[in-house]
Amino acid sequence: MEGGGLETGLMTDCLFCKIVKKEIPAMIVYEDDATLGFLDVHPRAPGHMLVIPKSHRATITELESGEVGPLFLAVRKLARAAERALKAEGFTIGINHGAVSGQEVAHLHVHIMPRFTGDGGGSIQSVVGNPPDEPLASIRDRIVQSIHD
Repeated sequence: MEGGGLETGLMTDCLFCKIVKKEIPAMIVYEDDATLGFLDVHPRAPGHMLVIPKSHRATITELESGEVGPLFLAVRKLARAAERALKAEGFTIGINHGAVSGQEVAHLHVHIMPRFTGDGGGSIQSVVGNPPDEPLASIRDRIVQSIHD
């Protein structure tokens, strides 16, 4: 289908789906049946990579159960490769889930950012500064209840 229609699990107007279909070039570093890993075109660190499911899923909550494992196995494999190849001392690994978090392409992608002493980066906890006004027990109870709904 044209526009945003599904085509074998891919969206015709999605940048990352076009990379999966090899319609747009990318610096691919890894590919298997379920995932694709490639260098970010706007890297924040040497070896900054994105790992995506080949099926179009906008966010992690849209992943099918069977897609979770392959995605994170690919993340682990690429982190290990960057550790060896680039002598990375650590990593910041994260997902921007939804536009409010900074997700620019509506196709799930896991960032792997190799970290090095003195690179000027911060921890994942430095991304947001919005501590809750309600007790943690209340938040826990709402989350636990939502799991069972």
